[in-house]
Amino acid sequence: VQLQASGGGQVQAGGSLSLSCEAVASSFESYNMGWFRQAPGKEREFVAAIVWSGGTTDYGASVRGRFTISRDKNISHLQMNNLKPEDTAIYYCAADGPRWTRVPSNVARTYDYWGQGTQVTVSS
Repeated sequence: VQLQASGGGQVQAGGSLSLSCEAVASSFESYNMGWFRQAPGKEREFVAAIVWSGGTTDYGASVRGRFTISRDKNISHLQMNNLKPEDTAIYYCAADGPRWTRVPSNVARTYDYWGQGTQVTVSS
């Protein structure tokens, strides 16, 4: 499984950005997908995740209500609204599978595959 993240960039506080992550794999139907972020000097933080069916999502407390994760087959989208300076970080997409779980994991070590990361910078 290979993951390719795109999107990101720089925006002012209160603005919006969208990230996408495309998975290249021979069979990806049973994989959950997630997003994590890491700011300089901080540990990797869970952002959002979605199960293989798209039926269940989970969000980190700091982004709940502002970010929305969705997926279309092997592509995950992260819509980020009302961005804050503290959202500044490198964002990584990840895939967990194959597994047919009903709830996605919010633990980084659960995820077996990772994308290259994309920078999101929010200025005040």
